[in-house]
Amino acid sequence: MKFLVLCLGNIGPEYADTRHNIGFMVADFLAAKFDAPRFEIGRHAFTTEIKHKGHTYSLVKPTTYMNLSGKAAAHWLATLKIPVENMLVVTDDLALPFGKLRLKGQGSAGGHNGLKDIQATLGTDVYARLRFGVDANFPKGRQVDYVLNSFSADELIELPTRIEKAADAVLAFGALGLERAMNIVNVK
Repeated sequence: MKFLVLCLGNIGPEYADTRHNIGFMVADFLAAKFDAPRFEIGRHAFTTEIKHKGHTYSLVKPTTYMNLSGKAAAHWLATLKIPVENMLVVTDDLALPFGKLRLKGQGSAGGHNGLKDIQATLGTDVYARLRFGVDANFPKGRQVDYVLNSFSADELIELPTRIEKAADAVLAFGALGLERAMNIVNVK
């Protein structure tokens, strides 16, 4: 079985270690863990592939910047002939405490521009998403600055463990299915 793991972020070194790029960090972790071929530039994204327990996971890091993530989603779903129910979007979430994971099968974009564009492009909000909490520790009106900055020193200590847990959640989505994976991921 094949899965598309759309890991959201922004390209460029200025965004590399920012909260908004947690999706890219999870993709990079999975690629390294499974000795995946190097990410290659493709249409609208960098892509590579991993295999785990008989499943193939296409890791996709959009090059469209966050606000146009739907282009990459639509293109790679069609190109790889993967149904939308086998797509998992990995993204940051201000509404969750740092490192908290929430796996859902549908819902609103919650103000996230990447999710808004995916929903507008695909014409549905019924697709799986793994939200990685980045907290909301910023003054009013400073949301953009906050998500485009690096994690705090305390968060950086915990970040590798939290990224590994997110990677495990991605693999659970493929191996166990959405419902069973939600029962595991959402209780921690």
